[in-house]
Amino acid sequence: MQFLRGLSRISRSGLRLFLSRQLYPFPVANSSQLLGDSTQKVFNHKETYSWSLVDSHGFKQQIHHQSSFLIEEPLDPFSLVADELSLLANRLRATLVSEVPKLASAAEYFFKMGVGGERFRPTVLLLMATALNVHIPEQIVGDTLAAELRTRQQCIAEITEMIHVASLLHDDVLDDAETRRSISSLNFVMGNKVAVLAGDFLLSRACVAVASLKNTEVVSLLAIAVEHLVTGETMQMTCTSEQRCSMEYYMKKTYYKTASLISNSCKAIALLAGQTTEVATLAFEYGKNLGLAFQLIDDVLDFTGTFASLGKGSLSDIRHGIVTAPILFAIEEFPQLRAVVQQGFDNPENVDIALEYLGKSRGIHRTRELAAKHASLAAAAIDSLPETDDEEVRKSRRALVDLTHRVITRNK
Repeated sequence: MQFLRGLSRISRSGLRLFLSRQLYPFPVANSSQLLGDSTQKVFNHKETYSWSLVDSHGFKQQIHHQSSFLIEEPLDPFSLVADELSLLANRLRATLVSEVPKLASAAEYFFKMGVGGERFRPTVLLLMATALNVHIPEQIVGDTLAAELRTRQQCIAEITEMIHVASLLHDDVLDDAETRRSISSLNFVMGNKVAVLAGDFLLSRACVAVASLKNTEVVSLLAIAVEHLVTGETMQMTCTSEQRCSMEYYMKKTYYKTASLISNSCKAIALLAGQTTEVATLAFEYGKNLGLAFQLIDDVLDFTGTFASLGKGSLSDIRHGIVTAPILFAIEEFPQLRAVVQQGFDNPENVDIALEYLGKSRGIHRTRELAAKHASLAAAAIDSLPETDDEEVRKSRRALVDLTHRVITRNK
């Protein structure tokens, strides 16, 4: 991963060479190799355990420097696909019909109007579908066939959202969560058994939808994504004290839990369009790095955010014994923190000790830096797609790059 130091110098051919040689779908390099040293401090106010946020201007400039798309007028990625998102939301609610009303009501709990948020994943996938609307084989070109292709790609977005929400329902049961998206969690409202069954029901509907696509490679990709969700959650639940302190283990788990679904779904979008292996790989790389950046910022927000902005209690990860990137970076600066982390956080005093060390460290800043590097890799993947003069395609690619900036500068 030494290429990260000179990312701004990556050429199209250079990035493609890297993609063709990459052996693992997750970063495994030592964090010091990835980040180097940083002199900016993150200050701790002990009485509230709040940290000053790192100015994101430098991160924005990094991504602007690497992509030619952001020199044009800014745009709202979500507005570009707003009509389709509304259509997808209606179709999803119609899909979740059951002869058992309580099951249907539970399954659509997070698909109700006003609850679903911005639908980040479907937005990415719909933008990716348009961004790859070039050099498509002649046999799938034409008004009727093009509309059919778009419908099939919309189906991927629906499937991905059903799988994602199913994983949230199951995660909330495992975590005994009481809130999700600023409302009471389903398990809190209807109980664990109904929440688990609702998640199972969503997965079954997703399976039916993916089977209807009649594309075995796409079926395989989405099945792998579901397997990774389970694997990642199991890794989190069963890790040893040594693994809990390993950045490599953490990044692998993060890929499985967060980035695999969006990366494999992006690749599925490309495959349905009949794109080349190279283009499908670039789509995968975009989703993988965007997903990793997203989770790294989530880890930061768990320490810096508030209940109002996150829709859940801050410090929830560490209070559940989950060690994330900011703490792992703090361990590198203060090795004595490792013993505290290995003891676990059942004792509230250990939480306080870890937060004190984090406040003295550059853990928050270095996590933001790592997120920015993955966001830059995602932008570079879009910049490496085949050139086009099609304005709609270019606009969607700009929107995908813009999302990389939004991910690392968000506060919720």
